[in-house]
Amino acid sequence: MSQPTIPGFRRVPRTGVIYVMHRAAQQGFTYEDPEWANLGQGMPETGDLPGAPPRVEHINISPIAQEYGPITGEIALKQKVADLYNELYRQNKASQYTHENVSIAGGGRVALTRLAAALGNINMGHFLPDYTAYEELLSVFKAFIPIPILLDPDEGYVAPLSTLKREILGRGLKVLLASNPCNPTGQLVEGERLRRWVQMARDFGCSLILDEFYSHYIYTGSPNAHPPKIVSAAEYVDDVDADPVIIVDGLTKNWRYPGWRISWTLGPKEVIGAIASAGSFLDGGPNHPFQEQVLDLLEPECVYQETEAIQSCFFEKRAYMLSRLRAMNIEVDAEPAGTFYVWANLERLPEPLNDGIHFFKEGLKEKVITVPGVFFDVNPENRRAHARYGNYSRVSFGPDMPTLQRGLEGLERMITTF
Repeated sequence: MSQPTIPGFRRVPRTGVIYVMHRAAQQGFTYEDPEWANLGQGMPETGDLPGAPPRVEHINISPIAQEYGPITGEIALKQKVADLYNELYRQNKASQYTHENVSIAGGGRVALTRLAAALGNINMGHFLPDYTAYEELLSVFKAFIPIPILLDPDEGYVAPLSTLKREILGRGLKVLLASNPCNPTGQLVEGERLRRWVQMARDFGCSLILDEFYSHYIYTGSPNAHPPKIVSAAEYVDDVDADPVIIVDGLTKNWRYPGWRISWTLGPKEVIGAIASAGSFLDGGPNHPFQEQVLDLLEPECVYQETEAIQSCFFEKRAYMLSRLRAMNIEVDAEPAGTFYVWANLERLPEPLNDGIHFFKEGLKEKVITVPGVFFDVNPENRRAHARYGNYSRVSFGPDMPTLQRGLEGLERMITTF
């Protein structure tokens, strides 16, 4: 890899999705081309779904919204987020979230960047594999030291509580960062296990930062349940201002509005104050005109309706993808319990298709995009010499069914004709 030639600048790596989209564009991919199938995309289909609320197609912007907004978002929206979590997860609990426990940001990565900037000189635990964008996030800020925790496929890519306790006590972890459900494996910490995670954070003084952007894409319940099954650590927090549990979510996945770039962070007031200070110099605040439009989307009945439609649709697509991949001799170590990804094990495929990079490159010839598994081996500053997950690929069932069918047919052609 060539080094920068302009003085003072470093080579900034692309995240996995950005890399594959760049390579696909070089091969002629455009979003308008109906021959391509983007099974690498990190967003759900954004059109109408049966039973979902009508999609927002028009937005009215008040003159005041043309001005700068508050760094942590409008109070009305923050209170709406707090009310939603209280309604969904904290009924009859003495401690309730308020607007002071919420910060609005311009998307999930901005929210996580604010949190990273507010951390002190500590050891932070993170899992392998996990969200590809965490790598650069954990590299840029030098105050904390990222400590990897390897997840075992034999354990279903979920860390046993005993392992986490050993890591926290042995390595002196003060923060643990995780996506739940996990991108890319789709594995989920829920119920009693999640309650114990929160208890562990409370008992051992280790903050949990949980990326819950896929928390409505849950497949461990019934696709026709009302209300639908949604998972959040907020359910197990005792004191919203004392328990070290910080949750990040937003409109991107669970509401299927990725282009709006609206996210929120939920946690103790002390944390919200710290990330407000970070946001004041990092990004200057979230999108102002869209915030008023979000209020109706956070009405509990609207949330339930959208989630029911998502689960009905994505249950079907999940089953279809798992069936097609297995018919191609592609293994799945652990079926996704959440998200819209399959962590595909390519080991049984003939060489060189059993390598995620080659699998991706050959797929481009069939106009199909996937994401090589090595991008999820979160390795800040390349501290580890050997990359893991070379034999894996993340395959998304986020697109609509026709795109999914076209993409899987392309992968099948690639494998059978290689």
